[in-house]
Amino acid sequence: MPLVQTESIVLRTYSLAEADRIVVLFTRGHGIVRGVAKGAKRLNSKFGGSLEPFSLVNVEYFQKEDRELVSIRSIEIERSLFDVAAEPAFLSVFSEMADLLMAFVPPQDPNETLFRMVKACVTANITSERELNALKVYFELWLLRLGGFLPDWSTCFRCGRKVEPTETARTDSDQHLLCSTCARSHSGTAVSPNVREQFLLARSVSPEEYAKRTSASDNEMAVKELAEILGKIIQNVIGGGRERRVTGF
Repeated sequence: MPLVQTESIVLRTYSLAEADRIVVLFTRGHGIVRGVAKGAKRLNSKFGGSLEPFSLVNVEYFQKEDRELVSIRSIEIERSLFDVAAEPAFLSVFSEMADLLMAFVPPQDPNETLFRMVKACVTANITSERELNALKVYFELWLLRLGGFLPDWSTCFRCGRKVEPTETARTDSDQHLLCSTCARSHSGTAVSPNVREQFLLARSVSPEEYAKRTSASDNEMAVKELAEILGKIIQNVIGGGRERRVTGF
């Protein structure tokens, strides 16, 4: 029964019996891990406030080969987001991010790049609801990209032609991009140059920079439209069980 030490983000906690809690962690070294924190509900618990959702922590746990739940030995807080997560808008967005991670990431499937992206999102200096909405779009786009579900919007999915920066395109039912010529016979969602600009920008900057740069009022509608398109892709992936289309990055 080896001892595992890894940096983690607390996603969820659930009550277990009278004194214990089940903790869902997104770990740097082992992906999504579920464990038992014995005595965590007691007033004098050694875990203290380290189990608050979205806290960045260092965790030690034991795992038996035949057990799904690990046994958490200790959790040390690296950075607490208690004040931020207490705000209703932030709590709602961060909770949705946690739900998506648990839906997309298989148990104990390590992904260093994904962990670094999530860590950068939850520790970003976000000061307004507009920035928070942009941060959510960034998170969803990268979650889809790293999972191999994000369409390539640089060329037309039907004819392969490069879509010009000023060209208004449309999407098909799977949110692949169609150029203005191929889109004439489709009734999909219109994708303006500004929406594609937000799409490409998210792939090239940090989450905090993206949130700051896209929070201006003239970008708000483009971010909202991009969020709707990403939401459709997420629903297709979660609800339809579709085969991955790995696009490279």
